[in-house]
Amino acid sequence: QVQLIESGGGLVQAGGSLRLSCAASGRTFSNYAMGWFRQAPGKEREFVAAISWWNSGNRYYADSVKGRFTISRDNAKNTAYLQMNTLKPEDTAVYYCAARYSSVSYLVGEYPHWGQGTQVTVSS
Repeated sequence: QVQLIESGGGLVQAGGSLRLSCAASGRTFSNYAMGWFRQAPGKEREFVAAISWWNSGNRYYADSVKGRFTISRDNAKNTAYLQMNTLKPEDTAVYYCAARYSSVSYLVGEYPHWGQGTQVTVSS
């Protein structure tokens, strides 16, 4: 079992930046692909970004965040990150990190391990 704890959310003005962290424990972190998802009120949880299991792994982004968000990981620290720049009000959501053994996926249902989420609110 993998335990995930997100941190770094908060309230920020449009155009600002936040960095989310996802601390993992319980299994060998470097065996897992990591994903970030978000869920706005009244909407389904959606894919934001994902990174393959190695530190400089392949990275994938939703079109809505491409060029503004950067996913990364530090396997020595068992932590994944989501750097969010040029934030927009439509980025407001609860952000979740998720882990999946081995390969990356864009699909919510293919990640068995989830954190509790961290709220990001972007004011206009």
